[in-house]
Amino acid sequence: MISVLYSPASHPIKNINNLPHIFDSIRKKWLQLTDEEWVRQNLIYYLIHQLQYPETLIAVEKEFKLGVLSKRFDILVYDKNHQPWMLIECKAASVPLTEDVLQQVLEYGSTINAPYIIISNGNFTYGWKKENNKFEMIHLFPEFPIHY
Repeated sequence: MISVLYSPASHPIKNINNLPHIFDSIRKKWLQLTDEEWVRQNLIYYLIHQLQYPETLIAVEKEFKLGVLSKRFDILVYDKNHQPWMLIECKAASVPLTEDVLQQVLEYGSTINAPYIIISNGNFTYGWKKENNKFEMIHLFPEFPIHY
């Protein structure tokens, strides 16, 4: 398991039509604050402000093709050459991180081909690094690659 120490920093939150919304700094818009969105936004904040991942190399909820199906990933971090580097699947805290969740992100990863795969529900975070066509569990988020 990867330990994630979420910042106590407050995210911009406001009510729109009597529903709480949180500001997404990547997509530059207000989003309804669901349990899954809370996990996604706090993880993004952690990547940018605590791990120093470049905000400009993070994509959120972008559509991609998986065969003939259209799917959306939660978070994709690119390397400095703008190649997929880390694929992250977020779930609400109430959703257990089961084999099905792992299979979902591995299926996405077969198309996106990022060397790191992460799953998180805010309470638990697990990660793997692909090496020699095998996934090895990691226990820390990797440092963002500066040199190539």
